[in-house]
Amino acid sequence: MTELTLEQIDRDGALQEAMDNVAGDTRASFLRKSVLATGGLVGGGAVLGALATPARAATKGDVAILNFALVLEFLESSFYYSAVTVGALSGPAKTMGRVLYQHEQAHVNAIRGVLGSAAVKKPRFNFQGTTEDQDQFLATAQVLEDTGVGAYAGAAPAVKDNALLSAAVAIHSVEARHAAWVRHMLGNPPAPVAFDKPIKAADVLAAVRGTKFIKGF
Repeated sequence: MTELTLEQIDRDGALQEAMDNVAGDTRASFLRKSVLATGGLVGGGAVLGALATPARAATKGDVAILNFALVLEFLESSFYYSAVTVGALSGPAKTMGRVLYQHEQAHVNAIRGVLGSAAVKKPRFNFQGTTEDQDQFLATAQVLEDTGVGAYAGAAPAVKDNALLSAAVAIHSVEARHAAWVRHMLGNPPAPVAFDKPIKAADVLAAVRGTKFIKGF
């Protein structure tokens, strides 16, 4: 199994159904064809409370969306862990790598805690040397963070549970700060536009497959 597919995340079609039920053709089209800290984030009682909702109390669509988010968080946390442990980073890049790993792992822990036995298993990764060179690491981190921000924005309209939506928005804003931080490190504009467009899930999946980082589940 070498590619991330909709079927691996949405085994009973719940996510597809959720997309079809989103009000408005524009919103539904975002995901119609396929799916999608440190203490500052998870220390907040509101976020922890929202993410304490058990998966059995969530809709099938919400569970499927959370599982897709979990795969993306697995990818990011593993990427930063690899970069930090390989030892190719130095100075501000090393500091950033450590902080972002802590954040992404906190996201993983929180989402897994909600899903329980419904959580997908962690994939196997091969980062193709991108964590072994600081320049490649930074360039790849920008792509991952920009993609993550867009993916959360694309999924949000389909989330039914308001508490889970609030938690997802709390994660989304942190991912946006990550993207700005990486862009700043690269000398790119941290906020290049006034409005971000949600990324279609088909494009998210295509980007993830294109990295060839996921080698199986």
